[in-house]
Formats: sequence, C-alpha cells, structure tokens
Amino acid sequence: MPDFDSPATDAPPRSVGEDKKATEHLANERTFLAWVRTSIAIISLGFVVAKFGLWLERMPGAAAVPHVHGSGWSMPIGAGMMISGALLCLLAAWHHRRTTHEIEQGKVTPAYALVIFVGGLVTVLAAVMIIYLVLSAR
Repeated sequence: MPDFDSPATDAPPRSVGEDKKATEHLANERTFLAWVRTSIAIISLGFVVAKFGLWLERMPGAAAVPHVHGSGWSMPIGAGMMISGALLCLLAAWHHRRTTHEIEQGKVTPAYALVIFVGGLVTVLAAVMIIYLVLSAR
C-alpha cells in the first residue's frame, strides 16, 4: 500500500495563514463530500452489477441464450465494487482528518499517492467491467 503520509518530493508543504484557515476547512469539507458522493456512486453501481446477472436470467427468452446462465461473474464483480466504494469512503474520512490537522498546523501537503491509488482503483474496476461485458456478450 502506498505511503499516504509522505509528502510529495516535488511539492513542498504550502503555508496556510490564519486568515485563510476557514476557507481551507470549507474546501476540505467540500472535497470530503465529493469523495463520499463518488463512494456512494461506486457502491450503487456495484449493487446494480451484482443484480444484473439475476435480471438477465429472469428476462423473457433468457433460456434460449446460452451465455446468460453460464455467466456468474456479476455477483463477485458487484460485491468487489461495493467493497471498493466502502474502502474509498474510509480513505476519504482518513484524508479529511489528516488535512484538517495539517490546516490547523498551518501547512498542507498534496496527497498525490492517494489520488494515484484511487485513480488506479477506478481504472481497474472499469477494466473488470469492460472484460465482463465483452465476455458476457459472446
């Protein structure tokens, strides 16, 4: 797992003056809420994907389509997405707490490792979904 606490080598900590702390705290709160909305979206999509296989099986005429009954990947993929969304929400809470502490200390460092980790996670989830769709279309 990446070291989220280490500051980026190419970006020194940014000083936060006393007159800017309220603005920084509000921006931190908005960022946290955006992460939570993203988490909820991933969890919701995971739920839909998990139920997708069941929906396909119950469609009229599904018995005539051979790949519908042989697919069983929607539940594990959906559950994985739901777990990823929950972990993302925990990371968001941790990052919010860390940033709040840094604002109070007067120095804020960018969290590049966290952004790369989450970007990679979403990319992997997208790749799994694409592979699932391609294989289930056969």
